[in-house]
Amino acid sequence: MHPLHVLKIRRLIGLIVGACLLCVNFTLVNANAQEKLPPIQLALIEGLSGPFGNTGEVVYRNLWMAVERVNERGGVKTAEGKQRLQLVRYDSKGQTEEALSMLNLAIEQGARVVLQGNSSAVASALVDALQKHNERYPHKASLLLNYAAVDPALTQERCSFWHFRFDAHAQMRMQALMAVLAKDASVNKVYLIGQDYSFGQAVLKEAQTQLSQQRPDIAVVGDELHPMGRVKDFLPYAIKIKASGAQAVITGNFGNDLSLLIKAAKDAGFKGKFYTFYGNALGAPAAMGEAGVGRVIAVADWMPNVLGKASAQFYQSFKQRFPQPEDDYAHMRMHMMIEALAKAIETSGGIQAVPLALALEKVKLQLWGQDAFMRASDHQWQQPLVVGVMDKQGQPGVPFDVEGSGWGFRIIHDMSALQAQMPTTCAMKKPM
Repeated sequence: MHPLHVLKIRRLIGLIVGACLLCVNFTLVNANAQEKLPPIQLALIEGLSGPFGNTGEVVYRNLWMAVERVNERGGVKTAEGKQRLQLVRYDSKGQTEEALSMLNLAIEQGARVVLQGNSSAVASALVDALQKHNERYPHKASLLLNYAAVDPALTQERCSFWHFRFDAHAQMRMQALMAVLAKDASVNKVYLIGQDYSFGQAVLKEAQTQLSQQRPDIAVVGDELHPMGRVKDFLPYAIKIKASGAQAVITGNFGNDLSLLIKAAKDAGFKGKFYTFYGNALGAPAAMGEAGVGRVIAVADWMPNVLGKASAQFYQSFKQRFPQPEDDYAHMRMHMMIEALAKAIETSGGIQAVPLALALEKVKLQLWGQDAFMRASDHQWQQPLVVGVMDKQGQPGVPFDVEGSGWGFRIIHDMSALQAQMPTTCAMKKPM
């Protein structure tokens, strides 16, 4: 071959090799750039210490597992590339002022999505603070995703474009409980007791309203509020409940305020029923034991003994992730909330507050046998509701217990997301 031809071929090969090396190098740089994308911070502002620290840790476990699930599939796809989610804890100690301080800190540290729930009073303060912050600093606008603050006002007269609720509010939960109580011929006297703050007050007000509509024959023989998180001995309250002649107690109490109340009622010899919002865990079943069978009734978006293979698989995966009995309190709605957020981030391409909120308004999910969707008019998540009654594990309909107690909840009433819907008075103002 002519030397000139050889030289041309060598030059051509060199150009091809160089181009390939450049391509490989670009690919590696691009991959490295994606790997170096910062995680999307989710700021959990919750009472992780203090009298309700146990309920805060329940939330953290559920959200941690939900975030893990998203990250195990590579994170979320944004306009910049794949990004992982990062759950960051901010302890409010159950105090409103501390929660507001944590909100400011979280935003300054880059969070644009805030998660909170275990107090309607705190949620209300955070909504107000975000409304003012987002108007003043639109480039740092943030959203509040609420998984447990169920004062109806938060998606009615106090609704906000920046707030999304993933729990059923008090009126929705009470509606499901009343569907059972309305058919309970053994009850003609009830005692209402709750925590003295916005949510507890809303529960008792709603109980009065729905009782008058559905069971006007039932007499309310007690209507009492107590300091939240400060009562160490509920025996005086339990003695009054027993003396009233009530056959049932209706309460929205949670955490220690519920388990201590139920324990005191047992010690006082109260034989009536408990219609509760949160009586299906956090020590309540163990506090009642055998005495709670057929008497402790709870409403929730989901319970372990909901029928269906997908539901059972979800619960078993939670048990595998958190095998200790004291950690056994799965909240499907919290997992749905993270999945809804991930879907909205991918739809909007990132975490800019306005596009993200507009995407979140339209989210629909079909997961673990549950169908749920966000209602755009008030940012209230619409999901199924179930009512269960405490029974011994192994009885029909009770394959799973809670917290290793040997007691579980058999489903006695269920409502689809469409059946659980209630009207709203929200007149939401959306940014232009």
